[in-house]
Amino acid sequence: MNPAIEIRGLQFRYPDGKEALRGISFTIADGECVGLVGPNGSGKSTLLLHLNGLLPESLPKDPNVLVYGRALCRENAAEIRRDVGLLFQDPDDQLFCPTVYEDVAFGPEQFGLEKEKVRTVVTKALETTSLLGHEHRSPHHLSSGEKRRVCLAGVLACEPRVLALDEPTSNLDPRGKRNLIQTLKSIPATKIIATHDLEMVVELCPRTIVLDQGLIVADGSTHQLLGDEKLMLAHGLEKPHILRHKHPH
Repeated sequence: MNPAIEIRGLQFRYPDGKEALRGISFTIADGECVGLVGPNGSGKSTLLLHLNGLLPESLPKDPNVLVYGRALCRENAAEIRRDVGLLFQDPDDQLFCPTVYEDVAFGPEQFGLEKEKVRTVVTKALETTSLLGHEHRSPHHLSSGEKRRVCLAGVLACEPRVLALDEPTSNLDPRGKRNLIQTLKSIPATKIIATHDLEMVVELCPRTIVLDQGLIVADGSTHQLLGDEKLMLAHGLEKPHILRHKHPH
């Protein structure tokens, strides 16, 4: 069985010369849920953008990104984007239709699904994200938490095998956050979640990758890594409260 995601020596430099990723390698198995943590500017968002070829320079001839055994390149980028659903950090980058329904239906329509099938996947995605009844609202009149859920519904409606989520809990109130965590728990897809919300990582992700200055500085059990106060402080992070009262196993 091919791993869901395989990254081999991935390097990336922005046009201004800033080196964002400096030769990182890791593998994520099918069905795994992995937290991606690190200080601002560590390369987390850049890494997620590589998973479905959104950085045009990231489609090289000898690919460093494999999704279910297929190397990401121009020829199969469209196919791979169908497998990897990316949730952007800012919901406004992802919402552009007049109504919630149209926004959620946009992806499946792009993939050429029949009208009936589109309606089925959209309804299911709205149900999963507790948005049924909001179909005709304008996304721009929603709260930031609702916008985030509409974006997630739009990603889920495409039925991706991998969810790549960038700061999914930012701007959510405690109840919104709780609902989102429950929603993500219920979705069987492979998940890679870039976030500063270490409490959520402890709750959702058995494994964590710590990124700093474009390098992987640690990769392993969430409880062990996030419970290691020295490691956390060395990379601009804090040991999550949820682990402060537990002794490391």
